[in-house]
Amino acid sequence: MLRRLEEIPAHWARLRADHPVLHEGESTWTWRELEAARATTARRLQDQGVRTGDRVMVVGENCAAMVLLLFALPSIDAWTVNVNARLSARELDAIAAHARPRRVIYLTGASPAARNHAERRGAGRFDLEGWGEALISAADEATAAEPIDADPPARVAALLYTTGTTGEPKGVMLTHRGFMHIARLATELRGLVPGDRVYGLLPFTHVYGMASVVYGSLCSGASLDLQARFSPEAMAHALEHRGITVCQGVPAMYAKLLEHLRTRSEPFSASRLRFLYAGGAPLPPALQRNVEALFGLPLSNGYGLTEASPTVTQTRRDRPRNDGSVGTPLPEVEVRIVDAEGRDRPPGESGEIWVRGPNLMKGYYRDARATAAVMREGGWLATGDIGHRESADGALFIDGRLKELIIRSGFNVFPVEVESVLNAHPDVSQSAVLGRPVEGNEEVVAFVELKPGASATPAALVEFAARSLAPYKRPSEVIIVTALPAAASGKILKARLRSLLTRTPSPTPLR
Repeated sequence: MLRRLEEIPAHWARLRADHPVLHEGESTWTWRELEAARATTARRLQDQGVRTGDRVMVVGENCAAMVLLLFALPSIDAWTVNVNARLSARELDAIAAHARPRRVIYLTGASPAARNHAERRGAGRFDLEGWGEALISAADEATAAEPIDADPPARVAALLYTTGTTGEPKGVMLTHRGFMHIARLATELRGLVPGDRVYGLLPFTHVYGMASVVYGSLCSGASLDLQARFSPEAMAHALEHRGITVCQGVPAMYAKLLEHLRTRSEPFSASRLRFLYAGGAPLPPALQRNVEALFGLPLSNGYGLTEASPTVTQTRRDRPRNDGSVGTPLPEVEVRIVDAEGRDRPPGESGEIWVRGPNLMKGYYRDARATAAVMREGGWLATGDIGHRESADGALFIDGRLKELIIRSGFNVFPVEVESVLNAHPDVSQSAVLGRPVEGNEEVVAFVELKPGASATPAALVEFAARSLAPYKRPSEVIIVTALPAAASGKILKARLRSLLTRTPSPTPLR
């Protein structure tokens, strides 16, 4: 059984040396080429002064070079700090200041944004020999290498910075063992085989794209079809013409694809596609129904978080669900629903989700206080998410975030429920619901992004929501925005929306 990440290309280079593993535009690389380049690149990194326990920041967007580095860096026990090149200079510098990388590699061949960052830092050439253009800079020559675990699978493979609901990212230390556990299960639960061609659209700088799409797909011997940036036109073309058999995305990507297909005259067919998955954000039931109708396939989904590498639960492809559940726990992963005192809640009652398993993080980098705040006795991780389980099969249902819970007139309002109702409106592309403090109370405010050409008014959306929600759950105000702020993964950044909230002089009365 494979135990470390670099064993994946070595294994398949022995079994399927001349079979393709990566497709980028018209270029293709084989398993033999990936493994040879991994070994060469690992030596070059060491020649550049990268040591065991060093952090190496990789700034780029999805490309073959990024996949190569995702195997080369862990193979010398350096920590990969994958960062999306579309971050601002301020955001990038903040991560670098915390991670203290010894080197920063900019994947400029597939990302003009990476080139801009490289020029700002005066980076020099880094030879990847046919795997795309890259530049490298010395970030912190004086940085200390971190000690490594005596057990090789327990060593840190990647340091990923979360977007966070508060807007303050934290560095999550993820191990070979955690990634490999998820990779093996991703292979099994998706039924992946070497002949599969997986759509490589989700950002590899995010844990979902890195763990499930890259490591999870390649662990099975399947190949990846790489796309640097999302556009609905490019997604439609890839699914129709590039032989994609497996597609993973976030709900917002599927919503944009549906919008695009409604506006074009030609028929759409993804004849090779056999498996669809949505994750990274709540899946609105109406969107699930529409996607399934388009493809004639079940849309699987699940629940996870960066700290769990990332998957915790998943629906099973042989048992599709349309009840809003995110499925049952993965093998060897345990889930509890607890109250504020850490006592287990009975089936059907909501509480905080606690998780335990071999996929959990090693902790937050250079932040023992934050690590202690989420870790509980017995190895449990307190996720900060609220959910409940049904008694029949133990399936998990997500109710919302503990920090996003709105308490209105003494009643609990879960934003995800209000968002689900608003997203069912035919004019709504997506929505985000927050609580706004008012004197002695909180009220519900919804930010809504409309579909192109739609004309729904805030009053019409409030009236629509009122038909399906109890009075205390109904939005006091609907704010229509051109586009909701989102991370590269598609996750809506609610922290940015809070700055748009205005305080009202008194609570809106319930009607």
